[in-house]
Amino acid sequence: MASSTMLSPEPDAALGTVAALQMAQVALAYPGQVAPVVSDVSLQLAPGDIACLLGPSGCGKTTLLRAIAGFAPLQAGRIAIMGREVSGAGVHMPTEQRSIGMVFQDYALFPHLTVQGNVGFGLHGLAAKDAKARVQQMLQMVGLESLAQRYVHELSGGQQQRVALARALAPKPQLLLLDEPFSNLDVSLREHLAREVRALLKATGTTAVLVTHDQQEAFAVADYVAVLAEGRVQQWGTPMALYHEPVNRLVANFLGEGAWIPMHHSAVGELVTELGTFAAPTDAGLADINGPAQQPQELLVRPDDILHDDASPTKARVVSKVFRGANFLYTLALPSGQAVFSLIPSHHDHALGEYIGIRLELDHRVHFARGAATADLAPHSGPSAAPVGR
Repeated sequence: MASSTMLSPEPDAALGTVAALQMAQVALAYPGQVAPVVSDVSLQLAPGDIACLLGPSGCGKTTLLRAIAGFAPLQAGRIAIMGREVSGAGVHMPTEQRSIGMVFQDYALFPHLTVQGNVGFGLHGLAAKDAKARVQQMLQMVGLESLAQRYVHELSGGQQQRVALARALAPKPQLLLLDEPFSNLDVSLREHLAREVRALLKATGTTAVLVTHDQQEAFAVADYVAVLAEGRVQQWGTPMALYHEPVNRLVANFLGEGAWIPMHHSAVGELVTELGTFAAPTDAGLADINGPAQQPQELLVRPDDILHDDASPTKARVVSKVFRGANFLYTLALPSGQAVFSLIPSHHDHALGEYIGIRLELDHRVHFARGAATADLAPHSGPSAAPVGR
C-alpha cells in the first residue's frame, strides 16, 4: 500500500487552518460495475463543522460515506482528513488508521458488554485509569451515568443511540461519520435526539458527516448540506440557502413543499404573477440558470410565502387541508385553477370550498424556465474551498 500523502494542505481562508475533510472530484461505483454511482464530488469541511449528505434512496450517499470511512475504494478523485490523504491514486489507508468514529444505522453495540464496556471498547491504548475517566466523562455527557452497568437489551432505542454515540466519540476521532442514526426511532424521539446530537457534537468540537434521506434531520443537525441526486452533488450550502435559494428544480422539490406558478417579466424587468407583481432578483447567479427573461418562467411559492389575509382582494378556494397541530396545511385554488399551499394557524379552521383572502409575501424569488427538465439544469457541486456561506 502506498504511503499517505498530503492533499492540498492549504489553510481554510476563513479559519486559517487545514480542512477537516476534503473531497476532490471523487467518483465511486458499486462493486462489479463500471458506471459511477456518484461522480465529480468536491467539497470541504472546516474543523468542528457538521455536514449532511442528503438525498433519496439509491443516490449514493451511503456509498460516499463508506468511501470516507475506507470501506469502498475510489474510482477517481481523492479524500483527505485533516490534510492527510487517505484515499486517492495509489493510496487507500485502512479504516482503523483514519482516526474516524462511526455510528451505524443499527448502532452495532456489543450485547455481551455493559454500557460502560461498550463505551470503553475503543480505549485499549489508554491507561486503565485514563480510560475509566474518559468513559465516565462520555456517559455524563450523554446522560447515562446511572445506566453504566446495564446491558444493551435493557435499554430503549434512544438510550442505545446515546451509547453508540458515546462509544464513537470516546477515542476523540478527527471525524465522526453517522449513517442514518435516527432511522430506527419514532418521529418524536428522532427530532429530540437530532437536537441532542447536534448539541453534543458542538460541545465536543467534533467534525461530523451525517447521511440521511430526511431533510428535517439534515436541517436540525447540519451546518452544511450536500443534496445528492442523479449521481452528483446538486447543491452544497447551508440549510437556509438550500431551502430558499435552490439552484434547480430537483433541489427545490426535494427540500419541502411548494407550488410552481406561471410568471413573466414586465417591460421593466419585474416578475408578474397571478398573485402580484414583484421586483426581479438581483442575484446574477440565479439569473444565469433561470434562462433568458423573454422565456416563459415559473415561480416557486412555498407554503410559508402564502399568508392568510381577510383584507386581501385576492381570494382562493379551500381544496383540502391537513391538520398539523399548530397549523393547517391548506391546498388552495386560485381563480385560474392554479393550486398553491399555505400554512395557516389552526385556529383558522376553514371549510372545504370556502373562499379566503390571501397574499403572497416573498423574501426570496426563485424561478426557472417553464417545463425545463431537471437534467437540463446545470448541477452545482459547491465550492472547492470553504463551504458556501462560510
